[in-house]
Amino acid sequence: MGDQKESLRKITNTLAMKNEEISNFICTLKQSLDNLEANSSRVQDELESEFTSLHSVLDEMKEAMLTRIKQERASRTYELQNQLSACSKALESSEELLELANQTVTMAPAFRLSLKAKASDNMSHLMVDFSQEREMLQGLKFLPVPATPEIQVSECQVCDNTVTVIWTLPEPDSKIDHYILEHRRTNHEGPPRIREDYPWMVVEGIREMEHTITGLRFDTRYITFRVKACNKAVAGEFSEPITLETHAFNFKLDSASAHQNLKVEDLSVEWDSSGGKVQDIRKEKNRTNSPMQSPAKTVPRAPTARPGRDRFTAESYTVLADTMIDAGQQYWEVRFDKESKAFAVGVALRSLGRFDQLGKSSASWCIHLNNWLQQSLTAKHNNKARTLDCPIPNSIGVYVNFDEGVLSFYNAKTKQLMHTFKTKFQQPIIPAFMVWNGSFSVVTGLQVPSMVQSGQRKNSGTSSSNASLT
Repeated sequence: MGDQKESLRKITNTLAMKNEEISNFICTLKQSLDNLEANSSRVQDELESEFTSLHSVLDEMKEAMLTRIKQERASRTYELQNQLSACSKALESSEELLELANQTVTMAPAFRLSLKAKASDNMSHLMVDFSQEREMLQGLKFLPVPATPEIQVSECQVCDNTVTVIWTLPEPDSKIDHYILEHRRTNHEGPPRIREDYPWMVVEGIREMEHTITGLRFDTRYITFRVKACNKAVAGEFSEPITLETHAFNFKLDSASAHQNLKVEDLSVEWDSSGGKVQDIRKEKNRTNSPMQSPAKTVPRAPTARPGRDRFTAESYTVLADTMIDAGQQYWEVRFDKESKAFAVGVALRSLGRFDQLGKSSASWCIHLNNWLQQSLTAKHNNKARTLDCPIPNSIGVYVNFDEGVLSFYNAKTKQLMHTFKTKFQQPIIPAFMVWNGSFSVVTGLQVPSMVQSGQRKNSGTSSSNASLT
């Protein structure tokens, strides 16, 4: 009976997934029909516009050439008419003086005239032969569309929150001017869906058949990529999209665990000396008495701490993350105000007491910055401290290898190792932070940097002077 239920459950799940795929495909087909209608109208309008522009150019050329012919005709007509007039006058004068030829023949205007026309009646230099142009116009075709690229998944690289995408063309094309690469975050493996949570991000003007995107924050499970080729006039089709896994550790700060003097917003914390007192004062000011001067009824506040985790109190100015670590290698960074009177970053067990300060019990490990009276930077665990002989960085990187029991702290910029705890985590741990009279912000969605991994491999199996605090 149990096997039948399990088989039925698998069949049901498979059908549900198939139904979702079909629904997505139907949406894709509908979208394609809409796109086809819109794109057809667009290219038709562009074709009309191009031919209108071509007609305009031909009309302008025709008018210019007709004007040239008219000007040439007018100029030559003027020259010939002037010459004709002069000849006619000379002929009349010559006839009158014919009788006196012996005396005046050498003075007759007819002998001073040139009997060669000043302008030719030949207009053949303004003839045209558009046979080549007609052939060229008859050879007009739609623009050649670049071939569709293919992304080489096996050659793409994901490392240090950087992705390198490499693609090829079916055959070389010297007319390609550039490529357009688009990428989109997603939590779904496989082809893109019509309804995605994140938009496509566009990278234009790529000249080579590869591109590297740096400084990414991996806050989703995957990133989908697609690319298309463009010549001087038109773009080709997008390649088949490919999906690359972008594993990284993501969390937010659990405001329900935070000390009341810490103002928490997702991944940033500011010290608030007034704590929860401001709200109580405002309520007191807004409180009104009844006509009988009796106190107004107040609605008690619902507790903000979630079940199972008491808010830190007293001098434990602490806040935990909302995600536990129970396996694998994880990494995150924290930027902090170096002028804070006190700051700490590390990990803790869920059982860390609400009065416990980081590093002062067996349930937490941390690096602690103290600016009160005298500045110091120490590694703390189980109420033991070791002074660290290194510059105080602007941000600290935290590396955890849960399975190996390794907790390391780095200068986040230089990846210089500051301290390593070696222990054995008996239960899941949680990123933990403390600040007093200061502020900090956390950067998550980071892969373990390659420099950190390399350093950890070198230190694996060797004893470290930084590892005695366990």
